[in-house]
Amino acid sequence: MARANRHYIPNYVWHITHRCHKKEFLLKFLKDCKRWMYWLFEAKKRFGLRILNYTVTSNHIHLLVIDNGREVIPKSIQLVAGRTAQEYNQRKKRKGAFWEDRYHATAIETDIHLIRCMMYIDLNMVRAGVVKHPCEWAMSGYNEIQNPPDRYALIDIKGLIELCGLSNKEQLRHEYKQWVEAAINDNGLRRESCWTASIAVGSRRFVEDTKVKLCLKAHGRKVEEGSDKFVLKEPIVPYNAHLSAKKDLLRHENMYCWVET
Repeated sequence: MARANRHYIPNYVWHITHRCHKKEFLLKFLKDCKRWMYWLFEAKKRFGLRILNYTVTSNHIHLLVIDNGREVIPKSIQLVAGRTAQEYNQRKKRKGAFWEDRYHATAIETDIHLIRCMMYIDLNMVRAGVVKHPCEWAMSGYNEIQNPPDRYALIDIKGLIELCGLSNKEQLRHEYKQWVEAAINDNGLRRESCWTASIAVGSRRFVEDTKVKLCLKAHGRKVEEGSDKFVLKEPIVPYNAHLSAKKDLLRHENMYCWVET
């Protein structure tokens, strides 16, 4: 997947994904998952990050947030990713990268597409066959939506209720539980790369408006129609180099060019 530009559009909802270096299982221990969540809570306190959902897996994270300030998301990810990596490397006496390059951000329309993206995040470990239901995976927002804590909450429940067009916490809890279970029962567990490898997902109007707002950053990107959504695609550009420890000459597989259409 190509390096993703980090865009800022006020009040947009972004689905952020960040993978561990070389997809290693660096988050396989509960301790490290909890530290990632601890620093996420710190980002909420320090920068006002508005969190709608999240999931921590063994080798990557999903995070759904509202863009409520020009530097809120970059500063928050810098804090969370940096401190998590620093603590892990110090404890393991390890050196080197913890995360795989930069995080990827996909704009999500705040309607049925938001709900589908939330379910895609919470069903991650169900798709992987690790658990049968998201309630069995403690490192996700599903359990917090079902039982919002009185203290140290990560998710902006009030904001989530408004964005989903619901009335209160009880309705959110009930409706979301029904939506997730319907997706599981209807075999809605297939992987959809649009949620993690696109610039925007939603209706045609939303996606085209997003492209206009991004101006030159979206030049050459194509709007594609799916069965139930429109997607603003990222260019497919490799960035993983195949370099050995020796100072070899630049080989063909290490060369690429940008092609705009």
